[in-house]
Amino acid sequence: MRFLAVTETCDLAALYLRLQEGGHEVKLEVSWEKAQGTLAGLVPRTEDWRAELDWIRDAGPDGIILFEAVSEGFGALQDELRRDGFNVVGGSAGGDRLENDRAFAQQALAGLGLQTARTERFTDARGAADYLAGRPGRYVLKFSGHGFNANDNYVGQRADGSDVLAMLEARLRARGGRPTEFVLMDHVEGVEMGVGAYFNGRDFLGPACLDWEHKRFFAGDMGELTGEMGTVATFDRSRRFFERTLAPIAPLLRDAGHVGYINLNTIVNEAGIWPLEFTCRFGCPGFAVLSPLQLTPWAELLRMMASGEGESFAAAPGFSVGIVLTTPPFPYTRDEVDEPVGLPILLPDRLDEEDRRNLHFAEMGLTDGRLVTSGLYGWTMVVTGTGPTIAEAQAAAYARAAPILIPNLRYRRDIGDRLVAGDWSRVEQMGLLG
Repeated sequence: MRFLAVTETCDLAALYLRLQEGGHEVKLEVSWEKAQGTLAGLVPRTEDWRAELDWIRDAGPDGIILFEAVSEGFGALQDELRRDGFNVVGGSAGGDRLENDRAFAQQALAGLGLQTARTERFTDARGAADYLAGRPGRYVLKFSGHGFNANDNYVGQRADGSDVLAMLEARLRARGGRPTEFVLMDHVEGVEMGVGAYFNGRDFLGPACLDWEHKRFFAGDMGELTGEMGTVATFDRSRRFFERTLAPIAPLLRDAGHVGYINLNTIVNEAGIWPLEFTCRFGCPGFAVLSPLQLTPWAELLRMMASGEGESFAAAPGFSVGIVLTTPPFPYTRDEVDEPVGLPILLPDRLDEEDRRNLHFAEMGLTDGRLVTSGLYGWTMVVTGTGPTIAEAQAAAYARAAPILIPNLRYRRDIGDRLVAGDWSRVEQMGLLG
């Protein structure tokens, strides 16, 4: 098969390497200047993905364009390519709106009968201040649209909402008066839990996955909100939760012509399931955490999504625990903090097949035949471990990460601890697992 990857920062590096290792042809365009070193010397590059469209078209059903880029307008571009007869996996304009327009997404979920937390849309601090004065409480501040990252959002701690207002004013000052849309969502106590599945343009492929992300930079859930520092995931016992969350959304995705991965993040408690936000594209490092549990190869799975054929894929039982290995300037970017690339990455001398399945390269490339750090973020690699229990998968992941040597390497040492200590039992007792 032939795969043309369109990316800004090459977040799906490990996926492209897996495709290439499977004997498939891959061409990759990386558009952002500071990401040019990622996968350099490892995967063939193209300077202009549009110039490769005939190469993809000549492959017929075996040619797929894979989008991970999230810039404004890329969802609509994918829709246009599909109308032109190309097989495209990644997202859609409808998916972009569900992910980026937070108020719209909450309205859509409520319209489908899902329980939602109160969410109010604002465009200025004065309106938000008046709202908080009349309705004090704990809130979550989330910005809508492109150009924001996880660390721009804020989970309020004070009962009067004063910390949320202070953070909002600081964020708006930093934007220098540029138009900004954001929401204030009622804070909901509970266990944060996600559900994800692949959509083939017509319906979801089974099974769905369940995941528990760890978003804070430091152990104990302290520090900056990052994209993700680690995740526990499983395909087991997911049907009941999927039917109550993602399944009702299928008509919206079908109407949008969406093809790709969908994840819905939620808070669960004894009062039910509270959907928070969508990711309507391949999540990072979510795709890597799921990879060792997916027995169907990536190429076949992508073909099933692009063709709209098939109802399910093969998945292994048990859990996968993923740890994100980072180097400075993570969780910031090299646009904000000037940190060098090119640090050596030293893997163990002996890696068996299972080790290789569970090492997922991210921001790294080859220089003089050696693996080195690269990219915009310092998001260097993901290490996974699998097992029949969370604790066994966790132990396997940390044992695999321990001998990897990279200068200034940082990662959390508590991925999965809260689940083992009680959150998993609490979710079971709520009756949310099949």
